[in-house]
Amino acid sequence: MTIRCFLIALALLLIPVSAQAEEPIKIGAVFSATGPASFLGEPEKNTVIMLADQINEAGGVLGRKLEVVVYDDETDVNKCVLAVDKLLKKDRVVTVLGPSVSGNTLAVMNKFPAAKVPMLSCAAAEKIVNPLNPWVFKTPQSDRHAVTRILEHAQNEGYKNIAIITVSDGYGQAGRTVLQELVPEMGFTLMADEVYGPKDTDMTAQLTSIKGAQPDAIICWGTNPGPAVIAKNRVQLGIKTPLYMSHGVASKKFIELAGNAAEGLLLPAGRLIVADQIPDDHPQKPVVTNYIEDYESRFDQPISSFGGYAWDALMLTVKAIEMGNSADPQDIRDNLEKIEGFVGTGGIFNFSAEDHNGLDASAFEMVIIENGDWKIVE
Repeated sequence: MTIRCFLIALALLLIPVSAQAEEPIKIGAVFSATGPASFLGEPEKNTVIMLADQINEAGGVLGRKLEVVVYDDETDVNKCVLAVDKLLKKDRVVTVLGPSVSGNTLAVMNKFPAAKVPMLSCAAAEKIVNPLNPWVFKTPQSDRHAVTRILEHAQNEGYKNIAIITVSDGYGQAGRTVLQELVPEMGFTLMADEVYGPKDTDMTAQLTSIKGAQPDAIICWGTNPGPAVIAKNRVQLGIKTPLYMSHGVASKKFIELAGNAAEGLLLPAGRLIVADQIPDDHPQKPVVTNYIEDYESRFDQPISSFGGYAWDALMLTVKAIEMGNSADPQDIRDNLEKIEGFVGTGGIFNFSAEDHNGLDASAFEMVIIENGDWKIVE
């Protein structure tokens, strides 16, 4: 073989290796960009697309571009299952971000151990990470920590008797379970336990029952639009009892839907929605401030906690890839468990082999809605 032929043959052998080195890192995402939970999924989808663009403009990850494959499950559990199957079997992604809602997450999470691909859910239910699934993580603060913050505030206010009203979907059922456990455990009496459907448009019957029980405070657990309806029905019924909401309503959309009935309502929320009120020396200040500026300038709409969940999910994935110098799914999973002190929009994450949420109650601020906006409760 001549020198020239040898060099040609060598070049041909190197083409696949070079091409492989330039292949993008393919990350999957399933969000409820349309349907009833679009107020969750649309900002999540927007955030991931924006963030991937920023990362790629800065040179990518390990010198490789990110390719984000995003599917909209339309807030439908069957479409979510199909989307996840497509990401795992056809698109061959190295990780999956989402789904947006707890019910959809719970429906697909058991697919990931068999596929040996990690999932970072953007849904809040504690059951997503407890009991532990080795391949499943989540970025929103857990309902247990939200309930704890609410009940601590109620204790400080001197309340003794609590009523709860929860939605009958995956998020609401998970929250109800924690409420039923912690209300008596933290020294309160559960006076009423009402449930409503995710498509219900009037909850006066449940609130009338709660009014008759004469609780000191009411806790509503759900995501839009139900909580906004409850806020309005409460005003219509002349109920003056303090009303707490879950972190599932931490977006301006809730205030828009509830209108004046939102005034005075309390809830635990991540610092993203009160970024201008947190101290300048807080580690989250630059993270949340930069995200708000980037998102609002690109999409001309206000941020929400939910878009922040997607920011955290993608950036935690990038951090795991960089830590292990590898985009192999097994390596990503292993390195996610090693992440400590990661400053995200939802809090400061400390993952471990036993904790796949990595947040505690300190990730929350108690906020009150005043004059159509959020205010930290001093």
